[in-house]
Amino acid sequence: MDKPSILQIGPYPQWDQEPLDAAFQVHRYFEADDKAKLLADVGSSIRAIATRGELGANRAMIEACPNLEVISVYGVGFDAVDLQACRERGIRVTNTPDVLTNDVADLGIAMMLCLSRGMIGAETWVRDGSWAQKGLYPLKRRVWGRHAGVLGLGRIGFEVAKRLKGFDMQIAYSDVEAKPYASDMTFVADPVELAKQSDFLFVTLAASAATRHIVGRKVIEALGPEGMLINISRASNIDEEALLDALEAGKLGSAALDVFEGEPKLNPRFLALNNVLLQPHHSSGTVETRKAMGQLVRDNLAAHFAGQALPTPVL
Repeated sequence: MDKPSILQIGPYPQWDQEPLDAAFQVHRYFEADDKAKLLADVGSSIRAIATRGELGANRAMIEACPNLEVISVYGVGFDAVDLQACRERGIRVTNTPDVLTNDVADLGIAMMLCLSRGMIGAETWVRDGSWAQKGLYPLKRRVWGRHAGVLGLGRIGFEVAKRLKGFDMQIAYSDVEAKPYASDMTFVADPVELAKQSDFLFVTLAASAATRHIVGRKVIEALGPEGMLINISRASNIDEEALLDALEAGKLGSAALDVFEGEPKLNPRFLALNNVLLQPHHSSGTVETRKAMGQLVRDNLAAHFAGQALPTPVL
């Protein structure tokens, strides 16, 4: 039997690439010099797309593959996939939730600690001789016992909240409704009010058209000149221009960010700020999690072509 033809949008680690190549006829979109020609040449044979969360699959790409049946996303975010185009054509969509939840939560907590305690600057203080020449490093702010807000209490938000409890923090959250599994946390329906109550605001909600720029100027300024914003969700959830304006003007104390509009080419205004912690969209970036994500991508594809239930369907 011929292997199903799939379109691979971005590179995967070798431990994922080899079994993918063994199971499927893989057409590597990311290696094509003329991507339009590749789609014209092989589009009619493509039955599946294997992509990454930040790359997705747009309507033009989907329409160039008239026999497309399924899109398997390597990542929990699927906002870069044109879901409406998929619905119109009955195309299934899967992602890789759960396997990355704890690593993403871990990085969010690490970012909070790192920025609050000034750890990047402190290491430079040691390395460049400032400790010996200038004395003690400037004082920073504590984490334990303070107020934390979690915007979006899904899988990742809940794991963040669990970790925050270890710091004896007072925890509140916003979501579309109060969650029965969060009876020991305070539900605050309005994100602006949540920000007002928070020293640290974690953004952990899934991205959609409805959540675009949900963290806008009002939320950012409500968090205030002593507050810290931590984003481990998607860049589209935050109004970057409003964020940069507030950071530059001192209306927001600091921000720890793992995602950016237009990444990896982020707005150069970020690079001029000393009150931000910038990370290269690597919250799921551990060997263990990335291997599990790759396996789940392949499991979804294999299940589809075997006529079995998809392990982690989105559509």
